[in-house]
Parts: sequence; structure tokens; C-alpha cells
Amino acid sequence: MTRPDTYLIRMLLFLAAVAGVVVMLAAKLITAFANNPPLNGLIGVVLAAGIVWNLWQVLRLGREVRWIDAFRTAPDRAAVAAPPVLIAPMASMLVARADGHDGRRMTLSAAITRGMLDSLASRLDESRELSRYTTGLLIFLGLLGTFWGLLLTVGSVSDVIGGLSVGSGDINAMFEQLKSGLARPLHGMGTAFSSSMFGLSGALVLGFLDLTAGQAQNRFFNELEEWLASLTRVSSGALGDGEASIPAYVQALLEQTAENLESLQRIISRGEDARAAANQSLATLTDRMSGVADALQRLSGEMSSSQAQLSADLRQEMRLVARTIAGRVDERAP
Repeated sequence: MTRPDTYLIRMLLFLAAVAGVVVMLAAKLITAFANNPPLNGLIGVVLAAGIVWNLWQVLRLGREVRWIDAFRTAPDRAAVAAPPVLIAPMASMLVARADGHDGRRMTLSAAITRGMLDSLASRLDESRELSRYTTGLLIFLGLLGTFWGLLLTVGSVSDVIGGLSVGSGDINAMFEQLKSGLARPLHGMGTAFSSSMFGLSGALVLGFLDLTAGQAQNRFFNELEEWLASLTRVSSGALGDGEASIPAYVQALLEQTAENLESLQRIISRGEDARAAANQSLATLTDRMSGVADALQRLSGEMSSSQAQLSADLRQEMRLVARTIAGRVDERAP
């Protein structure tokens, strides 16, 4: 499966470009930030949390991809790999089914595949909810700052107009009073526009990151779906053209029957393997017994020949003794 490194690099390059723009406009951004530090600081914290969360959404796909690749290569060694999080139920089911196939190709029913993919889709959608919420929260905070600044501006303008004294007749004094009074409305406008700028800019950044993370998750889901489709045993849901569909309970019964037949086939196959191993053991034992019988036969032959040789030697010795005795008797005779 494709690793999510490409999408992660794209996100980091985009963040580097944004950081470069921030560095170039640092002086102006600091001035705008000073118009409303609490609200703008909250926007910055939400933006940082959203960036970290989107990066984590892509990084966590790497462990899922590594586990699937390990399982496809060697299912028996997938249990010792780093356990996945997003596909944890799917992983436990695949490992359990792979253990019962003894190296043969594993198959899944359409209902099991559909259930696993639906579970994964809900998990991916749930993980993206927080990213969508942070994007909307940044827009909301920007609008909140806008309305807050407009309220300050309207109140300040009202105070300025109410504080003007036209009856004095001194135009210079009236303009000085107007100029000093407009400082507060201008500060309110700065609050409104700065919060809107930071909020919308943060939403733009998180929008791109969420889009890239969504593309990485969609590619992961599609490739996983293609792999599971290659393992799925499709059962027809219709009897024929224009005929009624098979009821759901009948289809479930057929799938269960197919599962039981596969289990029976595995049991028979294991019995055949055990019988072949027993026959091999008997053949080996027969060969060894044949070897022992040959050895005993050779030993018996050797013992027979040795006994005959010993008897001949004894007879020869007894003849010599008899001759010797007879010679002595002849010598002593007068």
C-alpha cells in the first residue's frame, strides 16, 4: 500500500510557505495582534492545535499501512508488528481467520467485508470531525472579534458625537476634541479587522491541511477496499433476471454454510496431512526394522559359521590328543 509520506511532505511544505509569509510580515502582524491580544492569542492556540491534529491524522496512517503490508507479506508475523489503531477490529478478525487457513488463500464473505469497511469509514469520519470543528471555530472567533470591534466602534463614535461642544465657537478646539475622540473608534475597527484577518487566515491554513489529510485517508481507504475486494467471495443476491432477490436470512445461511464447508475442508486437509505423516513414520519404522532383521540374520550366520569352526577345531584337537596318548602307550609297551 502507498505510504502517506507524500501527503505529509506536502503539508510541511505548505506550513513552511506560511511561516515564510509570517516572517516577512512580522512587524505588521505584531501591530495587528496588539489590537486584541486575548482573542487573537486564542485564535493562535486553536490554529496550533488544528495543525498538530491534522499532521497526526496523516502520521497515524503510516502504522496502519505498515501493519497491512506485514500481514500481506507474512500473516504469521503480523501479530508481532506494531498493532494498528484505526483498523484494530479488522486486524484481530484478519489474524484470527488467517490462523485457520494454514497458508492457503484467505477468503471473506461480502457481509464481513462490508462491515469492516463501514467501521473504518466511521472511524475516519470521526477523526476528521475535530479538524472541521477547529476550522469552523477559527471562522467563528474571527467573526466574534469583528462584531466585538464594531460594537466598540459604534459606542465610541456615539460617545465622541455626544461629547462635542459646538457652542463654544472654537473650531480648533472642536477638531482637537474630535481627533482625540476618534482614537477609540479606530481602536475598535483595528480589533474587528485584526480578529477577522487572523481567524480567516487560520481557517484557510487548516482548510488546506484538512483537505490534504482527507486525501491521504481516502487513498488509504480506497487501497484497503481494493485489497479486501480481492479476498471477498461474492455471492449472487438474485436468482435470475427479473426474479425476486434472495432473502437476507437465506443469504446469511448460505454464507454460514460456505464457512462451515471451508472449516470441514480444512479439517479433512489436516487429517490427510496427519495420515500422510503417519504413513511416512510407518515406512521409516519398517525400513529400520528391515535393517535390524538383516543385522540379526548376518549375526546369526556369523555365529553359525563360528560355531562350526569351533567344532572342527575341537575335533582336530581331540584327534591330536588321542594320537598323542596312543603314541605314549605304544612307547611304554614291552
